[in-house]
Amino acid sequence: MHKQKGFYWFKYIKPYLPYFIIGPLCMIVEVIGEVVMPKLLSVVINQANAGTLTDGISLGIMAGMIGCAILMMTGGVGGAYFASKAAVSFAADLRSDMYRRVQQFSFANIDRFSTGSLVTRMTNDITQVQNLIATALRMALRAPGMMIAALIMAIILNPSLSLVFAVSIPLVLVTVVFIIRMGFPRFAALQDKVDNLNNTIQEDVTNVRVVKSFVREDYEIDRFGKANSELKKTGMSAFRVMIFMQPVMTLLMYATVITVILLGGRIVLSGDMEVGDLSAFITYVTQVLSSLIMITFMLMFSSRALASAKRIREVMEEKLDLSDENASFPDLDVSHGEIEFRNVTFRYFKDSADSVLSGINLRIPAGKTVGIIGSTGSGKSTLVSLIPRLYDCDEGEVLVDGVNVKEYSLEKLRDGVSMVLQNNMLFSGSVSDNLRWGDENADDDTVRHAAKQAQADKFVSSFPGGYEYQIGQGGTNVSGGQKQRLCIARALLSRPKILILDDSTSAVDTATEAQIRTALREEVHDATKIIIAQRISSVQDADMIVVLNEGRITGCGTHDELLSSNTEYREIYDSQTGKGA
Repeated sequence: MHKQKGFYWFKYIKPYLPYFIIGPLCMIVEVIGEVVMPKLLSVVINQANAGTLTDGISLGIMAGMIGCAILMMTGGVGGAYFASKAAVSFAADLRSDMYRRVQQFSFANIDRFSTGSLVTRMTNDITQVQNLIATALRMALRAPGMMIAALIMAIILNPSLSLVFAVSIPLVLVTVVFIIRMGFPRFAALQDKVDNLNNTIQEDVTNVRVVKSFVREDYEIDRFGKANSELKKTGMSAFRVMIFMQPVMTLLMYATVITVILLGGRIVLSGDMEVGDLSAFITYVTQVLSSLIMITFMLMFSSRALASAKRIREVMEEKLDLSDENASFPDLDVSHGEIEFRNVTFRYFKDSADSVLSGINLRIPAGKTVGIIGSTGSGKSTLVSLIPRLYDCDEGEVLVDGVNVKEYSLEKLRDGVSMVLQNNMLFSGSVSDNLRWGDENADDDTVRHAAKQAQADKFVSSFPGGYEYQIGQGGTNVSGGQKQRLCIARALLSRPKILILDDSTSAVDTATEAQIRTALREEVHDATKIIIAQRISSVQDADMIVVLNEGRITGCGTHDELLSSNTEYREIYDSQTGKGA
């Protein structure tokens, strides 16, 4: 077992160990009843056949059979209850830890798993493991226990007739091994197809407005159909093994029973075995082979569950790119907001020769407003993502208030940095609930003030219910500009020392954008503000403007300085103002 800190399978068993022990013991109680019952019945048949059955013996054996039935019922119900409780509790704790693990992932970690795959692993895969545990706790002792006990009873009744097991059991075992070897890779492939289907659904539902605006419903239906068809094909391939297994096992069991009847009938006629004993022997044969079939089904369940367990471990054992492990000052807060990049280089793919950012040296004094401008793909978003450690640089260092960001705890660092991403999302719930992500304890007046700063109060007040208006998942029932302003208000509510706006007013008209800039300048003057924009008008009043091109800083200064000294900046300005025509 991989010994990464914090992840052991036994960790999820330990709190519920009594359930894991009592459940199988209850099933053993049921096995005892099932094995004793045929023997009691054989006594009745033998004495009835010999004409020696009395009322007293009948009542005694009947009482014994009723006792066995009660014993079996108690054991069966108790075993099922404790097995279910253990399995459900195990799965709930594992799912909770897995969700926490995903929350610790950096963007780079998440990039290694698709959203649909993570959803499948936290739901379907854990359910497969849960089903295996429930099945194993009910069958792990019951099936082998019954097989061994029934085999012993059969040998006691007639050792020579028991030799039939020497043929039937190896045949069953060979069939089991063959089926398991066929089934395991197919179930592993099945889970991958479930991933693919979930990815398709998630992508389609999330982008349903884009799909409709481009009239791509038929294309998406066809794409879903292909993913669904692949899942069906792989599922049939996997379940065909189980479909094949049932009749083969049944055939072997009844072939053995017929053989016992033919051979046992001759033994009874010769007087070496009584009719009741033959009846009990046939029951024991059925129990032995039924137990083998149960073990086979359990192994088939395990083949799918083990494939799921492997996928769960991949998530739980994923090495975190970002952690507080090396934090020298875990209790340190961001107090001023000064930022410095020293010889920073960054690659998304660590074995790539090409860098997204190369040799970045930049100092941003606390409380200043800095604009970042550059062509698409120049590394603007990547640069600012290094400040709150959404990624870590490969070379050099990023400092906040003179301290390397790696020496802060992630919580303290990100508490001091608010970032409005290009594709910021809203969550299902009221407007006020969404805004209070910035400060869960903020009162209504504070929430409204933040919305006013972001120029969101006016349109929120027009909603039915105002700030209690329910936002759809992802903010589907508000416009792009409204979503951006709500995200800005959410960031402002956290009262950060560093505020990063990553092209977050692209869907807002220029007049509203100017009002937002005025509010930021007048009311958030103590925070360091970094504004990434495509429009020079969005950053021309900044204290400093940084020009990025292909991951390198090609210019740095005020608007007037860059117009006179930086060719790239002047070309962007001319193209946007029409002077370049």
